Amino acid sequence: MAWFRKDKKPLTAQDRRDVPTDVFDKCPGCGEIMYRERLAQNLNACPACGHHMRISAEAYLSILLDRGTFEEMDEDLRAADPLEFRDSKAYPDRIAAAEAKGKAEAVITGTGRLDDIDVAVAVMDFDFIGGSMGSVVGEKISRAAKRALDDETPLIIVSASGGARMQEGIFSLMQMAKTSAVLARLHEKGLPFVSIITNPTTGGVTASFAMLGDVNFAEPGALIGFAGPRVIEETIKQELPDGFQRAEFLRDHGMVDRVVDRRELKEMVALVLRHTFAGWTR
Repeated sequence: MAWFRKDKKPLTAQDRRDVPTDVFDKCPGCGEIMYRERLAQNLNACPACGHHMRISAEAYLSILLDRGTFEEMDEDLRAADPLEFRDSKAYPDRIAAAEAKGKAEAVITGTGRLDDIDVAVAVMDFDFIGGSMGSVVGEKISRAAKRALDDETPLIIVSASGGARMQEGIFSLMQMAKTSAVLARLHEKGLPFVSIITNPTTGGVTASFAMLGDVNFAEPGALIGFAGPRVIEETIKQELPDGFQRAEFLRDHGMVDRVVDRRELKEMVALVLRHTFAGWTR
């Protein structure tokens, strides 16, 4: 009867039924495990701690604009390779790899209606080469601003970027001046520009259009800055304060007007446009 004396091994993780990886997500902020479907219903903001996870440009368009009103502009613009840049791979190969993910460029632009208000809109997408600003990004944002000028409508830009696209060298840096110049024309004409800054927004995008809004909103916890904290610490030889370059820190120091939860974003932008810029609502 040796089987009565057989050692019983404890159950291990391998003995448990596998849970499909596409069912649950773990919050990077608090570690909470959530149903992915519930998280999507909450606009990818953690119900437990409010941590805002990164979402696509298309998701922002669906959050901000009234259903069925978005009309895309300049979707056929593509990046050239003026410098024939190559690091670990050629620049055209990087573009092709990014396009293979279903993206056309690091920004989507067009027109639509936000709470029944006509707007021009540009939304950056960090998934396309880190949302880097090359000549196409600068051109598309400039054209969106010009469309706002022509139609006399507000302009909304949602930023998410690692900065200028180094593969285009000076051509990418020129986009800072180009976009800033057309935004100055909007300001002169009294047309509103609402800037929505998401995580992360750094480098030349922060140093140009992202911080030039008549109203600057930021999502909770968003990293916003020009150079990285390590570079700044090494330059000034000082330890940076807690929360440096986060949305709440910038709000407290006057660089951001308000930190807005993604779930309240459309309502807040509509409120600003209707009350502050009432002359441009229809």
